[in-house]
Amino acid sequence: MPSGLIALLDDVAGIAKLAATSLDDVAGAAGRAGSKAAGVVIDDTAVTPNYVMGLTPDRELPIIWQIAKGSLRNKLLFLLPAALLLSAFAPWLLPPLLMAGGAFLCFEAVEKLIEAMGHGHDVAVEAVQTHSSAELEQQKVSGAIRTDFILSGEIMAIALGTVASEPIWEQAIVLIVVALLITAGVYGVVGLIVKMDDIGLHLAQRQAAAMQALGRGLVKAMPVLMSVLSVVGTAAMLWVGGGLIVHGLHEFHWDLVPGAIHHLAEGAAHALPAIAPAADWIVNAIGGAIVGLVVGGIIVAVLHLFKKH
Repeated sequence: MPSGLIALLDDVAGIAKLAATSLDDVAGAAGRAGSKAAGVVIDDTAVTPNYVMGLTPDRELPIIWQIAKGSLRNKLLFLLPAALLLSAFAPWLLPPLLMAGGAFLCFEAVEKLIEAMGHGHDVAVEAVQTHSSAELEQQKVSGAIRTDFILSGEIMAIALGTVASEPIWEQAIVLIVVALLITAGVYGVVGLIVKMDDIGLHLAQRQAAAMQALGRGLVKAMPVLMSVLSVVGTAAMLWVGGGLIVHGLHEFHWDLVPGAIHHLAEGAAHALPAIAPAADWIVNAIGGAIVGLVVGGIIVAVLHLFKKH
């Protein structure tokens, strides 16, 4: 009986060690997946603040919370099961789906560029004129969640790619961890960005001269930061969307455009060895953005042509 108990304890200890090793593997995989998706996370962070511009300060954080919940639903209820099913049964479907998502991002970016140049309708102004505040908020939340769906789709696809050879249960856990951490990180930073002016006003009321100066600096910097984020957000939609299309073309062995961009990126990296990784990334981003501009422009032109008819 004692020997049986000792054997049982040994088995339990072995299972515990195995579980600990598995958890370490999952944590490591989640870390690698998150780092590879960092570029898309930055894009997501730059795009989202635009959706709360024009709202009253008291509604900014509630709207961000709604968008964050929608983002988490996108990742856990739709993208996670879809990613696991695609990985198990139809991995060949992933590239065309990502390309379609990329084309949608390119379309939205080109629409924003047209509006910025004054040749389109301003959705925000039109919404204020024709809808109530609640309807305007819902419109902004819906638009943000639609855009987030595409960006989240790429994040989950990148994460899945890092653990594609692992068991399905480990893939699921890694994707859940990545979804939770990235959503919390992105919308936490977005919340800080949109409340920066309020933080500045609070600091400006402090007695310490240094705090007052910092507060005034934050308030003055806020309009500039939001303008920069608006530009970066639109550019991000182009380079992420175009990048998805370029990667999809490469997956289908249509390498004329992907090959040209890769060749230029390699040339830039060799010409600037001190900043080779940055040069490679910049050229790839510019190439993706040009592709995105062309694809988005074609989609906008076709849709406007159909509207006329």
